[in-house]
Amino acid sequence: MTTTFTWAIANLERETADGFVYTAHYTVNATDGEAYSAGAYGSIGFERPEELIPFDDLTQDMVVSWVKEKLGEEQVEQVESALQSQIDEKRAPTKASGIPW
Repeated sequence: MTTTFTWAIANLERETADGFVYTAHYTVNATDGEAYSAGAYGSIGFERPEELIPFDDLTQDMVVSWVKEKLGEEQVEQVESALQSQIDEKRAPTKASGIPW
């Protein structure tokens, strides 16, 4: 089953004077198209760029791309791999609890 990963922005922290976004809070949701899902939440800080994009002009896709760029390809893959492992464990558990009677 193919897992779909959806990155989204939960909140942005910014300076009110000029709209500089210095922290993004993001979520990553993984679904396998069936009953299984997993999620992660994180925050990442940004350095002030030379040229600011007005806060009202920001889009979720734009900020998600900043988050992924700042994390780096390897870290993005690690987040998605960890979520995939959670879904795989739900689909075919390797541990259980209980008593035999």
